[in-house]
Amino acid sequence: MGIVVGALITFTNLYLGLQSGWISTMTLQGSLLGYALFKLIPPSIQVGRWRIVLLSSPLTVRENVVIQTVASAIGSLPLVAGAIGVLPALGMLNEGQDGVGPIIFSQTGIWLWTFGVAFAGIFFASPLREPMILQERLPFPSGSATAQLVSLLHRTPLKRDPVETQDASGDEEDNGSGVPSHTTRQDVQKGWNVLLISLAVSCGVTLLSFFFPVIYALPVFDVLVPHGYSLTRWGWWFTPSFSYIGQGMIMGLPTSFHMVLGALVGWAILSPMAHFFGWAIGEPLDADAGGRGWILWISLAVMCSESIIGVVALLFSSGSKNFWDLWKGAEGRIALSSEHEGLAPQVDGHLALPGAPDPGMSDTTLPEEDDEPPERRTPMDWVVGGLVVSSIVGVLAVAGAAGSHIAPWATFIAFILASLFSVLAVRALGETDLNPVSGVAKISQLLYGALQPGNVAANLIAGAITESGAMQAGELMQDYKTGHLVGVAPWNQFRGQLLGSLLGIGFTVFGYTVYRSTYPIPGPQFPAPTAAVWLNLARLINHGTLPDTVPSFMILFGLVFGVTGILHVVARTRSLRRKRSKRRRQEPVPLWEQCAMAFPSGIAFATGMMNTPNFSLARLLGGLIVAFYSQRIKHSRAESDLGLLLLIVTASGFVLGEGFASIAGLVMTNSHVPVVCYGCRYGCGGGC
Repeated sequence: MGIVVGALITFTNLYLGLQSGWISTMTLQGSLLGYALFKLIPPSIQVGRWRIVLLSSPLTVRENVVIQTVASAIGSLPLVAGAIGVLPALGMLNEGQDGVGPIIFSQTGIWLWTFGVAFAGIFFASPLREPMILQERLPFPSGSATAQLVSLLHRTPLKRDPVETQDASGDEEDNGSGVPSHTTRQDVQKGWNVLLISLAVSCGVTLLSFFFPVIYALPVFDVLVPHGYSLTRWGWWFTPSFSYIGQGMIMGLPTSFHMVLGALVGWAILSPMAHFFGWAIGEPLDADAGGRGWILWISLAVMCSESIIGVVALLFSSGSKNFWDLWKGAEGRIALSSEHEGLAPQVDGHLALPGAPDPGMSDTTLPEEDDEPPERRTPMDWVVGGLVVSSIVGVLAVAGAAGSHIAPWATFIAFILASLFSVLAVRALGETDLNPVSGVAKISQLLYGALQPGNVAANLIAGAITESGAMQAGELMQDYKTGHLVGVAPWNQFRGQLLGSLLGIGFTVFGYTVYRSTYPIPGPQFPAPTAAVWLNLARLINHGTLPDTVPSFMILFGLVFGVTGILHVVARTRSLRRKRSKRRRQEPVPLWEQCAMAFPSGIAFATGMMNTPNFSLARLLGGLIVAFYSQRIKHSRAESDLGLLLLIVTASGFVLGEGFASIAGLVMTNSHVPVVCYGCRYGCGGGC
């Protein structure tokens, strides 16, 4: 069942990632859909005189989490393999500009590349489970939310309480499990009805838009300009995509609003300025010589500034000593393995007694003893052997795929960097629910600008390897958090992750190959904005050339979001630590922290700028729906419980419904099913 759900998530991620750069492991959606599909299977079927048993027992909470773990591992492979970023970027190389022509992997090359990067993050994550989840008890918000959703679906209490299930006064809820106590069978049935409706509506509208492309490119802004002139030329149309509305519901109003703010600055101010002042001579939607390509540099500056400076700020706000202790603690966990199972992991360079608190922890975050018996833990020989084998196989596989474009020693260094950055990625996800892979990738690209100067292809490949390992380790740690709260054996999850990644290779290679052969990438339907960001940074690092007038804007926006990024990370870290400490919860919040938390997210702002506004507007609609609904139900605990379930279900149905319909769209496009361009003006936005 996890394989079916993971395949759907893979195609959804490929579709959305190539379209707008957005991708998610969808742990909530995976657990929800896995449970729903299991409910559709009858316990037995009658075939003639024989009764065939399909389910010997009902689906348990732990089995549900294992399904979700497998699905997440499969669904994360498009990003781990660089299918939405680096692979398209390699195909965009220009011999005159980059010294090498387009690198388009053969079918064998794609298999080798994907296999080479698919497993390292799993072995990075496993030894970090103990220091991050048991010692520091980091909240991992998405993993905790998934555990609570699963417990709600099965109406059973969690085995352990999440760190942040207490209210502001420090009093725990009576049921203490995170399971809403007012959810009934009727409420759950209502949730399934909502899921089916949202899936059907999203799928139906997406299929209808295939035949009538104008549905996804409504020129609603043309009423603001004189007759005969269309704002679609400037990127302004509306796409009523239920998938992006669902994304906005998941992101929330602040993030979706920051994306629209970036779209307004980029597409309503900067792009017209670049066009009318002659800074960008091409058409506004031209990604090379037009306004789109010009503002892409500014969005790149914002991303680099906030990502890199934010990573440094996170490192120092967490304590650089703490960072290295965690990495050494992970090494110590491997080294101690079977001989010293009764000893606690290393704390500040020495072995602490079992259960002894870390002096740097608050009084509410004492380390837990791992109450899993040895046979339920991941064997350390698997972790050590896996680290060695996955690194060696990764170097050989990348060499087979990329050939002489990157030296084997450079590939090996990329895997080492990935192991180091995975510690930072896991910690950032644990505290903030944000994986800083964007910053990790850009830092690695900067490093390879010095290691292999002038080699744009090597810069892209090495950056992708570093990002894939750190991203995979961080996202899979969310699964470990879910399993820890529910009581799933880490060994079972580890094997589920291995199985999911192995199967995900096939789904990702197949899906990317079909998309690449069906549509031009980048192209009108799938512009692959993430690929343009990767390639532009690699060119900047290796050649240092920029369009006219854009450097001053890059410096200005980079400085602004660099400063706000530092303040935001520090303020968020202080806020989270206050919430986790009983003694500090009543402390007044300084004014500068309140202001810093209100600053727009640079990553969201830059994402809104690099994509055409239609995607951000649909996300904003989803964010507004959540904000409005939350205001209506916030005064009633019972309504809040049900409302939370319905919002998650609705958003999941919207996202997965369009992902499912995208598979049908691929089939119809390959079959040359004709479309109807009725109502399109000047090319239906992105193309008809």
